[in-house]
This record gives sequence, structure tokens and C-alpha cells, in this order.
Amino acid sequence: MKIKCLIIDDEPIAREVIRAHLEKLDDFEIVQEHENALEALSFLKQNRIDLIFLDISMPRLSGLDFLRSLKSPPKTIITTAYREYALDGFDLHVIDYLLKPISFKRFLQAIDHYYESLSSPFSFSGSMSPLSQNAFLYLRDNRKTHKVFLSEISLIESVDEYIKVHAGEKQVMTRCSLSSIERALPGNRFVRTHNSFVVAIDHITAFTASTIEIGDVEVPISRKYKNQVLKSLTDGS
Repeated sequence: MKIKCLIIDDEPIAREVIRAHLEKLDDFEIVQEHENALEALSFLKQNRIDLIFLDISMPRLSGLDFLRSLKSPPKTIITTAYREYALDGFDLHVIDYLLKPISFKRFLQAIDHYYESLSSPFSFSGSMSPLSQNAFLYLRDNRKTHKVFLSEISLIESVDEYIKVHAGEKQVMTRCSLSSIERALPGNRFVRTHNSFVVAIDHITAFTASTIEIGDVEVPISRKYKNQVLKSLTDGS
């Protein structure tokens, strides 16, 4: 699945440059372009975006004020003619700060920084072992990092290129494969039931040969994982 991009810039030529650079990269898709940030605010309420290319100096609402207004903004690369706002941009945890005119070489460096930002979507705290009863994960959801105790996690599901971690009333989405987080979790506390699901053994309330129940939620057991699941549940291993 392609990385969904949004371009926000009041200058048509600037949008054209970003568009031309992105069109050379197979993994990226421009979902929408906006000439002002207020239009983009409305768009983001209804659409999920992976990466924003954002100008700073725009009428009605500046790029930096736009970022400050978002509770959980997508990853953002600043594109501007003004060097003096760089510190403000990095205080808002932007991925990169590109000065116009933007060469393709410099643009590729920013894209590399975007990929680097995806490389560690989760980590265990300090020296905390995942086998510890008090172990917790740091999970990154856009710009916010959530502290999630393993004991609170009931279910992890795959959603396209993301995973959704269910922990009590909290749900955290992070860009990561289900297989990656499965390998990091202790096998005596979590089990893979399906290509799309990992469940916490302690949270299972009932099961059959084909399904697992976690409270009111029913999760399928696929043929591929059936033997592994039943062994984990009956042996307690």
C-alpha cells in the first residue's frame, strides 16, 4: 500500500515542485493538495494521511499554527522559504525542514528521514524485560508516544500497514507489521491466532476450536495457527 501524502502550500509553483518530486517515487501517492491550512483541517477530519508537506507562510492560518492545532498530526516535512522558523518546526517534531527551492537530492534526504522515523514504532522501557509482570511498551502513534502495560493489552490486530493495540479502553495505532510486534512479545503471554490477530492469553474468556472470545469480542482461529493456539491454551506454555 502506498504512503498517502498531503501537500499544503499557497504557491502553485511550490506545489508543482513537490508533486514532481513525489511522482518519481513509486511508494508515494498524493491524496490531496490544498492552498490553505484551513481547508486541510477539514480534510484531515475525514481522511487518514501518512505524510504532510507543509508550507509555513500562508494566509489565514500559518503552517506552524496548523500543526499546533492538531491533536495527533501526521508525520510532517516543512517546505518553506524562511530559514528562521526552523527551530519552531523541530520543536513540533517535524521530520525535516526543506528550504525552497527544493532540489530532488535534498528532497530524497527528507524522504530517507521519513523512512527512518518508521523504523522503531515501539520499544520496551529501558532495561524492562518483556517477561516482567510490570513490563510496558512505548508505542508511537503519529507524534504521540503512548505508555502501554503488557498486562493491559488484550488484542492486537493488523489494519493495512498498521497495527491496532487494544489496551483497556485505549486503542493505539502504529505503523508496524503484526509479525514484528509478535516477535517482541513473550510467547507465554501472547499467541497468534490468525494472520490479522494476536491475543493476550490472560484476557481470553472462552474459546472453541475455531474462535477465541475476549469479553464480547470474538476473534477467529485460522487453520494455519490452530495447533499452536490450542497448545498454548491447554498447556499454558
